Amino acid sequence: MTQWSGYLGLILDGAVVTIQLTLMGCALALVMAFIAGLGRLSRFFVVRSLATAYIEFFRGTSIFVQLFWAYFVLPFAGFELTPFQAGVLALGLNVGAYGAEVVRGAVQSIGKEQYEACVALNLGRWQSMRHVILPQALLLMMPTFGNNAIELLKATAVVSLISLTDMTFQAQVVRAQTGSTLVPFATILVLYFLMALAISTSMRWLERRMARGIDGVRV
Repeated sequence: MTQWSGYLGLILDGAVVTIQLTLMGCALALVMAFIAGLGRLSRFFVVRSLATAYIEFFRGTSIFVQLFWAYFVLPFAGFELTPFQAGVLALGLNVGAYGAEVVRGAVQSIGKEQYEACVALNLGRWQSMRHVILPQALLLMMPTFGNNAIELLKATAVVSLISLTDMTFQAQVVRAQTGSTLVPFATILVLYFLMALAISTSMRWLERRMARGIDGVRV
């Protein structure tokens, strides 16, 4: 029993790493989603082209290859990253590319009358976006952002390939030391589910909070 308690401690240590990866990866993904998503709507061709190139590249290539590039190839260009930094970078940029299309679609779905009202109120482009369009679009983004966060959580398992001690890596260590596959992988299965449940519950709560005041934002 004491032996299994020690192994459980290893997996819980890995769970902490997984949570950290998820939080920091989501933060980077959110930033990239808004930069690239709004970039797709820019009036400037160069900005639109750069945003499109980023989105298509990271959506069109494997997260495994992106992770290996971040950890094994970037050092040749002078960018030495720890396994954790490489994991956050690859996960954030990958999920951010999907989030960018969510941002673009949500902004474009706002009714034309909202833009016309902004013009009538003599609001500038960025004033309109900040005070009127984005608050409404953000509510539309929330469900998909929640799904993206859960996808990022599940994708953190790939960092075990570069020897970062996340839950999946620690489960493999326990399996190698005990010869048992059921116990460690059943444990991380439950932990992944509980983390995903926490994300979905939090996003639904946040969505309800935002929905309460959205009527006051419309013009």
